Amino acid sequence: MSGASGRVLVVDDNKVIRQLIRVNLELEGFEVVTAADGAECLEVVHRVSPDVITLDVVMPRLDGLRTAARLRSDPRTSRLPVAIISACTQYEVETGLASGVDAFLAKPFEPAELVRVVRQLLHREAPPSADGSRAPGRAGSTRG
Repeated sequence: MSGASGRVLVVDDNKVIRQLIRVNLELEGFEVVTAADGAECLEVVHRVSPDVITLDVVMPRLDGLRTAARLRSDPRTSRLPVAIISACTQYEVETGLASGVDAFLAKPFEPAELVRVVRQLLHREAPPSADGSRAPGRAGSTRG
């Protein structure tokens, strides 16, 4: 695990939201790296090796749901915990679950809830996979 509490890759096209998430996580001891959209996330994910990724849904170039699907299809990132932080519609929640998203947090959110979701994803107890290694568990949906 990176940083004191872990490394989080925050992906959102809104600079103010990225900074808000960054500040709240850094205050809790997390190391935070940011990306402006899904395409940038895919460009940097292997270099920064995050412990958790947060994704907005509506972003230019590559949206959060397609980014989550690509992360799940890559063996190097398929087990990385992913949370959607967005004003989620039911369709987005269902599509996200089908894409392997682990948690949802509705905007606007309380900073304490953001930290709780990230910690839950970081420290979840995963069931063993068929090969005996630990596979990611599924954090509960936190949509409001």
